[in-house]
Amino acid sequence: YLAEEQARNRFQTELEFVQCLANPNYLNFLAQRGVFREKTFINYLKYLLYWKEPEYAKYLKYPHCLHMLELLQYEHFRKELVNAQCAKFIDEQQLLHWQHYSRKRMRLQQALAEQQQPQQHPPPHGNATTK
Repeated sequence: YLAEEQARNRFQTELEFVQCLANPNYLNFLAQRGVFREKTFINYLKYLLYWKEPEYAKYLKYPHCLHMLELLQYEHFRKELVNAQCAKFIDEQQLLHWQHYSRKRMRLQQALAEQQQPQQHPPPHGNATTK
């Protein structure tokens, strides 16, 4: 039972942490504290790539965290995150993406709803009962 509880806690902790990576301000916070220069932390980021597998990714509420996890594998990206302007730019790009996605999704849902409405066809000419 204890092993199950520990596995559940580890899963929950790693799920929450991976999703925190979607927040560029948090990444900036970690970068400014030198976390991204620690070899053990870089190895941990590599380990967390298992979240990209469908059996784990399905639990993510913020799937774009996987893109950030992928970018964090690159030293250049980790170094750039020290700059607050970099984090601000990423934050703005995420917002633009969400706005575009929301509008596109709304248009797709409207089009689907219109397609699913029963089609109003005019009645055929003439009486259907005559031969």
